[in-house]
Amino acid sequence: MTSKTKMLRLGLPKGSLQEATLKLFRKAGYHISVSSRSYYPVFTDTEIESMLIRAQEMARYVENGILDCGLTGLDWIMEQAADVKEVAELNYGKEGLRPVRWVVAVPNDSKIKTLKDLNGKRIATELVGFTKRYLKAKKIKANIDFSWGATEVKPPYLADAIVELTETGNSLRANNLRVVETILESSTRFIANKKAWQDKWKRQKMENIVMLLQGALAAEEKVGLKMNVSKKDLKRVMSLLPALHSPTISALSDTGWYDLDVVIDDKLICDLIPKLKKANASGIVEYQLSKVIP
Repeated sequence: MTSKTKMLRLGLPKGSLQEATLKLFRKAGYHISVSSRSYYPVFTDTEIESMLIRAQEMARYVENGILDCGLTGLDWIMEQAADVKEVAELNYGKEGLRPVRWVVAVPNDSKIKTLKDLNGKRIATELVGFTKRYLKAKKIKANIDFSWGATEVKPPYLADAIVELTETGNSLRANNLRVVETILESSTRFIANKKAWQDKWKRQKMENIVMLLQGALAAEEKVGLKMNVSKKDLKRVMSLLPALHSPTISALSDTGWYDLDVVIDDKLICDLIPKLKKANASGIVEYQLSKVIP
């Protein structure tokens, strides 16, 4: 990266989180172009200089000040015991808007039923440092081997158990594995170098990015709803609306009619619209949101 004044050096996670992260930034309003052969995405915001770094390494580069800030999982921050500023939690992952789990898993027919049964056993995982500290705190002595990948296929011949990341559990089930215990829940975090966080300009820049990312995430689970309501039905319709705060109500040119505009949870739509129609709301329009800033 080149050295420039008034420049924020941002690390974006390469790998499983890459596409979800780029999509989130674009929804937040940032225009980014990424060449298939380049590790340096280009922002139209010329005050941001970015680099694609594997999430596993991000916290180290942010801690050392090579990057001012970056996005990575809580799991990799804890794995490296990195001394960074956690600016915000951003609940998104490769497959959805929920935390991921690191679990101890064993073959379905394994005699291992609890963590204590791991004493003297061999465990394969990519999360070596955290797993060692976790089991040590539980006074469990096991052999922890670093896994370079395809961890699910290692039991029972190459390992007695694994500690593996799961979002849906589908891969574990497909490999005839069952979960013994969850040892860590992780979500994406926006982290900052502590020295960079003390820089007034960089801190403001980071806070602005986080606000827009959080707004874009909030919009993922919400929709806007507009409708026309007569004065006599207004109270009844409003009683059905679980507004973010309260509906925006505007008088229409037709006397005795109002326009209602509200933001609601997407999951409520299927149940709500028929009720609104039954309450005599008309001209109901559902629309997607880019950002919701509280």
